[in-house]
Amino acid sequence: MGKEIIMTRRELLAAATALTVLSCVPKGLFAAVAKQQMPYRTLGRTGEKVSLIGLGGYHLGKQEDENESIRIIRTAIENGINFMDNCWDYNGGESEIRMGKALRDGYRQKVFLMTKIDGRDKLTAARQLDESLRRLQTDHIDLLQFHEVIRVTDPARIFGAGGGMEAVLAAKQAGKIRYIGFTGHKSPAIHLQMLETAFSHNFTFDAVQMPLNVMDAHYDSFEKRVLPVLLKHNIGVLGMKSMGDRIILKSKTASPVECLHYAMSLPTSVVITGCDSLPILQQALGAAYGFRPPREEQIAALLARTAKAAQAGEYERYKTSHDFDGTYHNPQWLGAITSP
Repeated sequence: MGKEIIMTRRELLAAATALTVLSCVPKGLFAAVAKQQMPYRTLGRTGEKVSLIGLGGYHLGKQEDENESIRIIRTAIENGINFMDNCWDYNGGESEIRMGKALRDGYRQKVFLMTKIDGRDKLTAARQLDESLRRLQTDHIDLLQFHEVIRVTDPARIFGAGGGMEAVLAAKQAGKIRYIGFTGHKSPAIHLQMLETAFSHNFTFDAVQMPLNVMDAHYDSFEKRVLPVLLKHNIGVLGMKSMGDRIILKSKTASPVECLHYAMSLPTSVVITGCDSLPILQQALGAAYGFRPPREEQIAALLARTAKAAQAGEYERYKTSHDFDGTYHNPQWLGAITSP
């Protein structure tokens, strides 16, 4: 006999909310796939097919030998991962430089390439985009995202006169980018503010990136507050921090594969995960190949197991501290602050 699971009212409510979100999943999103075959999902209304697992860019500039980074990227592509994540500021640009080298020899044509910029004003955004194009050795980015929308002032700066959105829309018109999104890890309220600001300017993002994991389900939750809005508007859902940069694993309430599978069980278009070695990449591939939608009772049990650890945000320090805020420590990346 297994150990009996006794859930509190709060835990039951969290489980019910997660299951309600799951009920919004479009039919066919979790279509069965053969073993060792990468599942693909549709990126919102773009119609693009992206791999269930996306390769996180931050971890790809940390290997001592750049050839190891290239090996990880190409191995991922050869095994079905076509979503590549990156950012202008990752590792001083080294992540983009290494990815650019890895995407030579025909690999660029096999991937959906995403990168991010920090610039909030038009000139800074345009400059960072051109630098990213040069580093990535490509003439276009498939998805460009405004990075770290973590301040209440960010939406107005991006959409205001002379703001970064002017540069990004011009770049799209010029064929330098295909789709536009934004990312953030701090607050669901700021994500909603960014979406509402866009709507007020008659603009709808193509994709939005945010933390989706077993801890977020309980604390200041993007899953509960932002995910339903994205589904309503058919905006691509990019899940990140499925393990909270491995901090969630320190809670000993969920295994790496359980963390990945929970994020996959949500209506995410892609779950972006950092792979700093071939064994970690193989773990991610295995989680994707072997993924089957969990039963409702399995999700409820996992949420019950993680509820107590999640209560104060202890394992989501990207929400509760500045540890993960690159632009907080480097405000110059945002560019000039102009008067309203």
